[in-house]
Amino acid sequence: MPSRETLSLIRALVGFDTTSRDSNMALIGFVRDYLTRHGVDSLLVPNPEGTKANLYATVGPTDQPGILLSGHTDVVPVDGQDWTSDPFHVVERNDRLYGRGTADMKSFIALALAFVPKFLERGLQTPIHLAFSFEEEIGCIGVRRLIDKLKHMPVKPAMCIVGEPTGMQVVLAHKGKRSYIGRVRGLEAHSSLVPHGVNAVEYAAELIAHMKAMARRLAREGPFDPEFDVPYTTIHTGVIVGGTALNIVPKECRFDFEIRHLPKHDPAPLFALIQAYARETLEAEMHKVSPAAGIVLEEINEIPGLDTRAEEDVVAFVKGLAGRNDHAKVAFGTEAGLFQKRAGIPTVICGPGSIEQAHKPDEFIALDQIDRGEAFMTRLMERVCRA
Repeated sequence: MPSRETLSLIRALVGFDTTSRDSNMALIGFVRDYLTRHGVDSLLVPNPEGTKANLYATVGPTDQPGILLSGHTDVVPVDGQDWTSDPFHVVERNDRLYGRGTADMKSFIALALAFVPKFLERGLQTPIHLAFSFEEEIGCIGVRRLIDKLKHMPVKPAMCIVGEPTGMQVVLAHKGKRSYIGRVRGLEAHSSLVPHGVNAVEYAAELIAHMKAMARRLAREGPFDPEFDVPYTTIHTGVIVGGTALNIVPKECRFDFEIRHLPKHDPAPLFALIQAYARETLEAEMHKVSPAAGIVLEEINEIPGLDTRAEEDVVAFVKGLAGRNDHAKVAFGTEAGLFQKRAGIPTVICGPGSIEQAHKPDEFIALDQIDRGEAFMTRLMERVCRA
């Protein structure tokens, strides 16, 4: 059974509604005050508006590199989801804790905080660094400001563990992601005079169908990495909006799409192929009716993939903490690639809970996963503290 301290902190953290669109400052203030009570100073790295903040703290010696435990404080919305209990009030039933963020990923943050007084009581020879971010769920936005600070610190962590839910399995790679907006500008006309107009919705659909054909080809031909749960690069359209009325040839259409790529598969040539089809095939046809018609494709966000070699020290170290020898690669993105690529910190992912429960109504974490998380932290304490 998990400790009272860990369970209490999970309940407290879930009780803060930190949906990405809203502020996380109440939670950050709670964590800062908790650390202050244990004699640990915190550095807050806010957004420009001061409505959200990252928190960074070092537990133990501040003059040497240590182990970074990283997690995001924001959660996805509950709008429109059919919950059987209040999503921001933890409910325990059937050996599970239900609540938004229990799996993704406030339980890991609670575990790290619960062990702070234990680390301090034992006496740390190697420091534990804590990094808690904002706006991970909308593109790993907030942590970038913290990483910019980390890069210039005189002492930065020797390695990083991102506690996303992996069932306490060590994950050493995840896909990268590039997100785009497509905007199609057509020419309005009465629907009885379709040839006199340029249908923005239909041209958007043609480009989306072309990308779907590319996605099918990637699924057939690769490149492949069989260690991933989805072993090839994917292309996906998630949003399309256009048109005003059935009897009007639509002037505008917008669609959002993404490329989730294997870490070693450069997505730039794929995007170039999409652009070439838009310009050379679709726009060429559109311009026969209206030279002002066109298609604009814009990259709006990029999350680098994580690609840690199995031979790196961080992998063996965290496998020892997890008490298992296997590892995995996953399709979902995390902040781990940013710590590795932008901060130069060797990084893996390992945390309690299942990604299968994330973002769903009645999100939960099993109590035995929290038990495993506490065992993980206990082994970490044995490695970084005095005998």
